[in-house]
Amino acid sequence: MSAGKTIRRIGFRKWYERELLQSHANLVLLLLATLGLLGCAEAYSARAALGDQLQVLAAAAASAAIGLLALRRYLYLLNHAEFVANQATCAHCDTYARLELIDENVAANRLQVRCRKCGHQWPIDL
Repeated sequence: MSAGKTIRRIGFRKWYERELLQSHANLVLLLLATLGLLGCAEAYSARAALGDQLQVLAAAAASAAIGLLALRRYLYLLNHAEFVANQATCAHCDTYARLELIDENVAANRLQVRCRKCGHQWPIDL
């Protein structure tokens, strides 16, 4: 679901909270993948059979790939949430995140919002 639809449905603050929770869930996945990689390093033995060595190396490669993907997703979600949140303050009355969505331009990745306190309108880039 797009950010505009979600903000319209649950509000900006809840959207921001969910983005941060998703981001930090990826951080937990990164930590678990790191533990898996360390476990593979512990389990690897040059004296083991070739099949066992290949299994440990495959598990290590899978842990590394999952860790890299989780790190990329963590950084993307965190930076995206912060980028949008930095634009959520009304320039006229300095009210943060008390906004309503007026229009969503999907092609330009832009939301047109209005302050609920003073009625000022401004765009938010996604």
